[in-house]
This record gives sequence, C-alpha cells and structure tokens, in this order.
Amino acid sequence: MSKSKEYFTFENIYNINNMNARFLISHNYKLLGWFLFITGIIFGVVMLINDFDYFNLEVPVFPLVGETGIFSKNPSLQWSFNNISDEIVAIVLIIGGIIVAFSKTKDEDEYISRIRMESLIWATYVNYFILVLAILFVYDLSFFTVLILNMFTVLLFFILRFHFILYKTKKAATNEE
Repeated sequence: MSKSKEYFTFENIYNINNMNARFLISHNYKLLGWFLFITGIIFGVVMLINDFDYFNLEVPVFPLVGETGIFSKNPSLQWSFNNISDEIVAIVLIIGGIIVAFSKTKDEDEYISRIRMESLIWATYVNYFILVLAILFVYDLSFFTVLILNMFTVLLFFILRFHFILYKTKKAATNEE
C-alpha cells in the first residue's frame, strides 16, 4: 500500500490558477459599468467637497439603526426624513465599480485571470496598509471621512492596477511585433 501526500492549499480547493469565469460579468456591461463608476466618483467628490449637502433628496426612510446606536435600549425604529443623495451615489459607485472590476475582457484567458487575482490581492494589501496608517495618524471626523472613502478604495485600487497591468501587457505585446 503506497501513501500519497496531498498538500492542502487554496489553489487546490478553489483552483485559483485556472480561475473559473462563471463569476465574471459579460463584457457587454463594461461600458455601463464605466459610466456608473465615473459618475459615482464625480458626484462623490462633489459631495465630499461640499460636506455631503450638495444635492438635497430628502425623503422618508425607515432606519434599522437610529441615531441612538445599535445597542441602545430604545432604538428609534420609526419613519424619519433623510437626505438619500449620498446613499444613491455610494450605490451607483459600488455597482459601477463591481461591473468594471468583474466584467470579462474580450479575450479572457488564464493569464488575465492570474492578473485579475494578483491585482485583487495587491489592492487588498494596499487598502489595508493605508487604513492602518489612517488608524495611527488620522483622528476625529477626518477619520470618519477616511472610513467613508475606504468603502470604495479596494475597488478603485483593483481597477487601477488591473487595467494598468493589462495596458502594459498589451503595449509590450505590440512592441514585440
């Protein structure tokens, strides 16, 4: 009876090297994703510069967590009015970013899947390194602004690096020809 050694790795379980494209969005939606992502960034920057009061879309909302906090004895589970422009901009930015980040390329293959995986890992490392620096050196309401921006930076860093590496790869391929 021979014993074979099997090593437990993420690669074996999830088959990362041969990333299955079934979780990727069709390439046809990439232009829509870019439109939503860039629109979200523009409106987000405008709102950030103007202290989130630039657009006033005051509507009745039902908050699950009130002003008193999530662990308070009397949560305010009742209708109230809120400006939802920041929520709309955040949702548009996130949906656009996800579509851009996870849309297939026209020529999706294992090499591009590898670039995608490495870019996602790189973006996560950079994002949390910056967050750790912010935890150490940014305080009060400025830190709250950092946390708001941090919701979007993983997507932003991933998209920037992934498309930069694709650009460099295609440029190197055309220079070889």
